[in-house]
Amino acid sequence: MIIAIASGKGGTGKTTLSVALSSYISSKGVPVNLFDCDVDEPNVNLFIQADISVKETVYVPVPRVYKESCNGCGECEKICMFNAIVLIKGEPLVFPDLCHSCGGCMLVCPEKAIAETDKEIGTTEEGYIDNIQYVGGILRVREAITPPLIKAVKKHIMPDSINIIDAPPGTSCPVIESVQGCNYLVLVTEPTPFGLNDLVLAVNMARELGIPFGIVINRADIGDDRVVKYCNDEHIHIISHIPDSREIAERYSRGEFADFFIQNYPDVLEKILESAGIRTLETWRTQ
Repeated sequence: MIIAIASGKGGTGKTTLSVALSSYISSKGVPVNLFDCDVDEPNVNLFIQADISVKETVYVPVPRVYKESCNGCGECEKICMFNAIVLIKGEPLVFPDLCHSCGGCMLVCPEKAIAETDKEIGTTEEGYIDNIQYVGGILRVREAITPPLIKAVKKHIMPDSINIIDAPPGTSCPVIESVQGCNYLVLVTEPTPFGLNDLVLAVNMARELGIPFGIVINRADIGDDRVVKYCNDEHIHIISHIPDSREIAERYSRGEFADFFIQNYPDVLEKILESAGIRTLETWRTQ
């Protein structure tokens, strides 16, 4: 079972829910895998404080041109959609930061003058605390392409266990890479004009990917009712509402919110599990 928690915009509370849900499952004696796929700004382990036992460097292939073999035909430049390799005065120049590692330039080169070399893009880290197995990614400073690192994080998913994915905000490539393949998607939003605008984008993404999903409205007692009206008009399941709480915000800022959330809003977490098809955690206790 893979449950991804995402949002059309940042700051809606997806990490709050990811950590609280994982901690709730763990408190019931059930092993759970928690993945921080927001590799640009990973913060899950700031809250759960797992003991990191394994770190691995992640590489992607980028082209290397052997100029002595190059005839300057320009086929590599023609095939690259991202301008990662261009010809200047008949000589190819590679921009590794723009490369998407498709390997096309190497395949079309008639002189076989292009090979691949490894480029470091970040690291993955693994740790354990209580019943939570944590895996996160940390993107290297100045890197811009995150999906390969997210893939490296998701390699640790165990489909026969409960897996919680904390996705990046938005609806771009990193989010799609994070949520694709999941069994259920929780979209966290807030009842504001910005919240509604970005929720619509996230809903369209989920529908395009064919992923079952539901909505959690955070800070539900602020703003207006347009998010609720939108969900009703679009026949979208509203899983639960979370009130605006200064106490949650203060505890979040201290990294201490999980226990408070479990004690005060267990119904929200139960409704998420039920919506994802987990009606009892008992059957997962020994897995």
